[in-house]
Amino acid sequence: MTGLNVARKLIESHLVKGNMAPQSVIELKIDQVLSEDATGTLVMLELEALGARQVKAEICAQYVDHNVLRADHKNGDDHVFLQSSCRNYGIWYSRPGNGISHPVHMACFGIPGKTLLGGDSHSCAAGSLGMLGIGAGGIEVALAMMGFPLSLVMPTILGVRFEGELQPWVSAKDVILELVRRYTLRGCWNKIVEYHGPGLANLTAMDRHVIANMGQEMGAVTSVFPADDQVRLFLRQQSRENDFVELLADKDATYDEVATLDLSKIEPMIACPSRPDKVVKVREVEGRPVSQSYIGSSANPGLRDFSIPARMVNGLFVPHEISLDINPASRQLLHELTHNGDLEKLLGAGAYLHETGCGGCIGMGQAPASGHNSLRTVPRNFPGRSGTKEDSVYLCSPETATASALKGKITDPRNLDMDYPVFEEPEHLMDMRSLLEPPQEIPVKVEVRKGPNIKPLPVLEKMLSVIEGPALLKLEDNVSTDDIIPGGADALPYWSNVPELSRFAFSNVDESFYQRALSAKEDIFLIAGNSLGHGSSREHASITLRYLGVRCVIAKSVAGLYRKNLIDHGILILTFCNPSDFDAFSKDDQLQFYDLSSCTGGNKILELRNVTKGIKIWLENDLSQEEIEIIKFGGRINYIKGLLRRSLEDMGSF
Repeated sequence: MTGLNVARKLIESHLVKGNMAPQSVIELKIDQVLSEDATGTLVMLELEALGARQVKAEICAQYVDHNVLRADHKNGDDHVFLQSSCRNYGIWYSRPGNGISHPVHMACFGIPGKTLLGGDSHSCAAGSLGMLGIGAGGIEVALAMMGFPLSLVMPTILGVRFEGELQPWVSAKDVILELVRRYTLRGCWNKIVEYHGPGLANLTAMDRHVIANMGQEMGAVTSVFPADDQVRLFLRQQSRENDFVELLADKDATYDEVATLDLSKIEPMIACPSRPDKVVKVREVEGRPVSQSYIGSSANPGLRDFSIPARMVNGLFVPHEISLDINPASRQLLHELTHNGDLEKLLGAGAYLHETGCGGCIGMGQAPASGHNSLRTVPRNFPGRSGTKEDSVYLCSPETATASALKGKITDPRNLDMDYPVFEEPEHLMDMRSLLEPPQEIPVKVEVRKGPNIKPLPVLEKMLSVIEGPALLKLEDNVSTDDIIPGGADALPYWSNVPELSRFAFSNVDESFYQRALSAKEDIFLIAGNSLGHGSSREHASITLRYLGVRCVIAKSVAGLYRKNLIDHGILILTFCNPSDFDAFSKDDQLQFYDLSSCTGGNKILELRNVTKGIKIWLENDLSQEEIEIIKFGGRINYIKGLLRRSLEDMGSF
């Protein structure tokens, strides 16, 4: 018997049900749960709908990092609602200004060997500490808080061996951009990417965070690193060395798939508009004009990601027509930049300092000017995500962003007339745990305070045996969750208000969708190409569609996170047996399923009638029996309540 890799050790130690055979359904115990304010409001409403009293996971934490811009009462009301809910259920609460959920959670609570489920797709960043961190929709997060295990299909383990050492002016962001270039947005679907090899020795825990964070942009379930001396140093820096647990792959560990990356051969890389996998070498696009360089986000949240730029601009001045935007990732980081003098260097060079949080990464402020290129160290550059509808956003390293700001055009930092700045991690950083509000030892029922913008979850009806209606949209490949429900300063304040938020559904794709959905008197179908719903874990991209009457999505392929969210909100998801049948559909075709009672785990092929075209199309059903029951109940909350009701009836208690 061969040894185990880190990913399989994490799964084996948390396995509640099933076995680790490929494609088997498994259930995992979840130790820690994370939510942020954009997704957390629905999580709290779902806890309420499920009848939760007190959370049961070891650590549950709620962060305020997305909706920190208070243009009116809405975001402030959400914060009050979240804080009072945390007090009610026994959840840690991180106030606005403390920082982005992923690096703050890593600093305060990350422990090797633990599992984490997060209501944010970049929760995979926890893998940098030897954890199994997975992003999920709000219902899954609420259930994990209540102590329910996470169900998923056993992933394939891709082992990526790092060799060599990064050269000057090349950093962890260039590494993950090269991997995203190789694997594309869907190349790692249902895979865990595990990094190993001698090249890890010089990658700090925060370097690993950069790489693990953007594993989601390859479609990976998560990314995993070993817990070694670099992780020990990080926990010592956070005054938590006692939490260190060594977790290494066995010497004879094997992987389902293997790849090798020589770090010494990586060059500065950049993702061109408007997808994270449109990656080229910086020198291939050098010279294109730049008007904004943005440093920050969960994808580059480390101290070195700000200190290196500070030392690059020290004594220099950013041209007046260039905006060098600095978005600190945490209060801890801002404290250290102030203490070590690097903030003074940035401000002296003309940098524009923003408040601590996600900010421009989610389009909450810092939108670029129309018709101008923006270089950003964020994880995604989907169209319009920045807050500017017709944006032109490039993804790059802090070094490339800073060099380009200094020159006013895309610049390979190796061409600067300066030595690569020297940076060493400090031995200790400010302990952030005292900045978070801890849960009460014995939670007392408190008033959950809801402002006027916070609305109850919509009631979702059961699936009928016959559904028929128009194909209201026909979507091409690579439609992201940002395309389905946008972020940004206009839409984000309504993420706790499904009826109002639904007005934004597909607003960047087809502005008429909302009104046409309201006018439809029948069930609504959506037709889509490949990779539907890749990107964010936001369940808002499914619940708003369900609220507007969407009952069935038919696609060539659907991203794993989005597939789960559609099912959790009672939307039937099917794929084409023959992908070329996609071409047989037009927008507004009248479609019809006669008998959905045949949609069972054993019956994998269903017949769809295109009444308008007078043809029949065969569709594939890969739903499990439980998933079919969830859809028939009208969603997971209805399903869980139904199970509870039957259990109480069986006990004679209902």
